[in-house]
Amino acid sequence: MFFGMPFLISSVPGVVVLFLTWWLRKKNVSLFIKLVPCLLIVISSFVILYVSLEFIRGFEGAAYGILAFFLLCYGVAAYFLATKRITVIPNTIKG
Repeated sequence: MFFGMPFLISSVPGVVVLFLTWWLRKKNVSLFIKLVPCLLIVISSFVILYVSLEFIRGFEGAAYGILAFFLLCYGVAAYFLATKRITVIPNTIKG
């Protein structure tokens, strides 16, 4: 339960950010717009980590720290999803 609940709580915004990044990637918007959800979740992860270390402390603070770690993992996954380059090889008829 100590790792399960922070993972389940972080999976809701994590999946939303991954889906939003994938959707923006399909829309062919600029790289900055694709990175906005990733940057927001990484910034929120650092804020949660800071609050857990500075103000909450103890076992509850450790749970918030684990939550921040899982959010950071989703942010890194969204970053790689946003910056992945797609190479399309056209099918040409040689002859």
